[in-house]
Amino acid sequence: MQSEGTFGIIKWNRSYKRLFRRGLKGVILELTLISCGYNLYKYYNKRNRVALVA
Repeated sequence: MQSEGTFGIIKWNRSYKRLFRRGLKGVILELTLISCGYNLYKYYNKRNRVALVA
């Protein structure tokens, strides 16, 4: 799998430049929330593409 593509999209297309939380737990929480948001965005777009084709 390519992980660099995902990080590039989050950093440049979503204007996410830096972490705002401090400490290991805070950083993990923030990255988890960003990842969930990215996955929901991909799911939403995929679901709408399938609905338009059907």
